[in-house]
Formats: sequence, C-alpha cells, structure tokens
Amino acid sequence: MAALAWLLIPLFAALGAAIWGSWATRNHTAGDVSELAGYARFREAMEKPHSGSDVV
Repeated sequence: MAALAWLLIPLFAALGAAIWGSWATRNHTAGDVSELAGYARFREAMEKPHSGSDVV
C-alpha cells in the first residue's frame, strides 16, 4: 500500500502541473482592451497642464 502512495504522489503532482499550466497559458486578450483604455486615460491626464496650486 505504501508503494501505491509513492506512485500516486508524482501522478497528483503531474496533474496539478497540467492544471496550472493550462491556467497560466489561458487567453489574456479580454483584459487588454480595458488596460489599454486605462493607459490612454492616464496619458491624457499626464499631458494636461497642472492647475497651478503648488501646495507642498
């Protein structure tokens, strides 16, 4: 029975690695559109001149 347990450990490790690998390589393109829009808003905000209140 102990030998069976030692054989199941690598099996579960391989299964876990396969699940993690499929999750890590999933399609990320859905989030790219919102991230690019947020970056465009950030650039627009940084290009605006500041209001002149230089309170430090």
